[in-house]
Amino acid sequence: MIALGRLQRLLPTACALAGALLSVTPDAQAIPLLNGFGGPNGYGTPDHCVHPNDDGSYAGADGTGAAEAIDLRPAFAGGLRFFGRTFNSFYLNTNGNITFNAALFTYTPQPFPVAEQPMIAPWWADVDTRGGGQPTRNTICYHIEPNRIVITWNNVGYFNAQNNRLNDFQMVLSTSGTCTTGGDFDVEFRYNRCEWTTGSASGGTNGLGGTPAQVGFDAGNRMNFVALPMSRTSAILDVCRTSNVPGGAPGLYRFQIRGGVVGGGCTGAGQPCTVAGQMGACGMGVTICSGMSTTCAQVNRPRPRSCNGFDNDCDGMIDEGNELCPASQVCDRGQCVERCQPELGCLTGRTCSDRGTCVETSCLDVTCPAGQRCAGGRCTGVCDGVSCPWAQSCRAGRCVNPCADVVCDGRDVCDGDPRSMTFGQCVPGCQCRPCAAGSSCQPDGHCTVDACTGVTCPSGAHCEEGTCRDSCATAPDTRLCPAGEVCRVGECVPGATAPLDAGVAPPTDAGPRPDAGRVTDVGRVADAGRDAGRDSGARVDSGSTLRWTQGSTGCACHVGVTARSTRWPFAALALGAALALRRRRRFARG
Repeated sequence: MIALGRLQRLLPTACALAGALLSVTPDAQAIPLLNGFGGPNGYGTPDHCVHPNDDGSYAGADGTGAAEAIDLRPAFAGGLRFFGRTFNSFYLNTNGNITFNAALFTYTPQPFPVAEQPMIAPWWADVDTRGGGQPTRNTICYHIEPNRIVITWNNVGYFNAQNNRLNDFQMVLSTSGTCTTGGDFDVEFRYNRCEWTTGSASGGTNGLGGTPAQVGFDAGNRMNFVALPMSRTSAILDVCRTSNVPGGAPGLYRFQIRGGVVGGGCTGAGQPCTVAGQMGACGMGVTICSGMSTTCAQVNRPRPRSCNGFDNDCDGMIDEGNELCPASQVCDRGQCVERCQPELGCLTGRTCSDRGTCVETSCLDVTCPAGQRCAGGRCTGVCDGVSCPWAQSCRAGRCVNPCADVVCDGRDVCDGDPRSMTFGQCVPGCQCRPCAAGSSCQPDGHCTVDACTGVTCPSGAHCEEGTCRDSCATAPDTRLCPAGEVCRVGECVPGATAPLDAGVAPPTDAGPRPDAGRVTDVGRVADAGRDAGRDSGARVDSGSTLRWTQGSTGCACHVGVTARSTRWPFAALALGAALALRRRRRFARG
């Protein structure tokens, strides 16, 4: 009956052969498949291979019985957790997938979601291995070892026993290291050869057209699934030419199953974004995976107003109100500072304003719109022209440590490396993601360059390539800190600015420079301003540490491929990062 049904479905295809012939697609060969697992072709011993068939499943060593569930506990002792359920076995199906509830004989890929059939499908299409050529083609084998299962569809043809086009692909299930909960695992799809998309009984002609293959994951609950966007289109052949791994070889796709949910199915997660229709802190978001694309998730809700340079209550006003600081202090550029007294005066070129802040004399009568500041009597961007010391960035016109007061979820940590594209943002601790070459994972979850491991620098200095360097050092033609401030011991503090051509070259190594940029006749004022900032809970780091940790060791990892193709402007990174409080990375499935 099955064969008769197949022939009936072939009739309209045969009638349309003359007009439906499609152009021949060149062979697409990409990443090599893993082998060395025994058997005549290296993909598994004969008792772990599927006998030649059409629409069948693994049926034991002799291949003569019914479909047989394969015990996965030799690889994963506690089973695999997949969309809320834990499975101890799986079915290996000829048509390019594994299922967990029962064997699957359906040859035309149905659009996800599919009821009652939890599935992982590296290439769900009409595979037919009856064309012979074993063991160099038409073999489907699996290999199980502790912490890993490798399943290979080696140079398989399509229905009806056609071998003029071949597909060569593989699925690897593996444990996820130490940063997981029970049942978590990783999935890797490897595509070496992609030549056909469709069997003849699925509307295909010469292996193309009709209903092409589908790639992805299905929870089997009619709700949750992840499918590559090229699925069920002719573009599915592009899996041999593309990758979802930043910098990955063509044909390499990786996914993470965390808490039973698929992560890593999209690229571009973890980047700052703007939430439509929101103002202030509420408008700051982070991209998260939603299916195979990203969406901007809000990371802040309205909070009480605070003197920190942000619109915390999301009403479009920054640091408004006179009650944000103690009675003797005033909010100035996101920081509570002592009120100036007109009779005591301010630094040269600055005047005590009615608000009790020292401002440039030329700016006394200038009112700038939101998001701008006055400099030299003119309104300019709040951070325009402001250069900051090492490990600081400009916020509200003031240089601050962007990780100060950032609270990261779980065991994420704030990236305090100003050379990183994620500087000031919450990222998974290094127990959950490997450090770059030449770096080592520290107990606090940060990566440290090997040359700087164990190196302790004095206050106001940082380690670069094993040498302590002054955090106030800068290029000869660059002035650190906003107007009216100087860099001292790695911080911007109140003080008169020395001319750029003063003839004092900043040191580049050998430790901190205690008097960097400091003019001796205002030293007392600089110290007073610095102490006032500390007493008022200022958000400028003291410069005494080189890293800012966010809790104890361990992991409750967030997942998702964070792929960056551009470097954000420095100020934008700082704003997006400092507001990424209580970030929740959840993956919504459409």
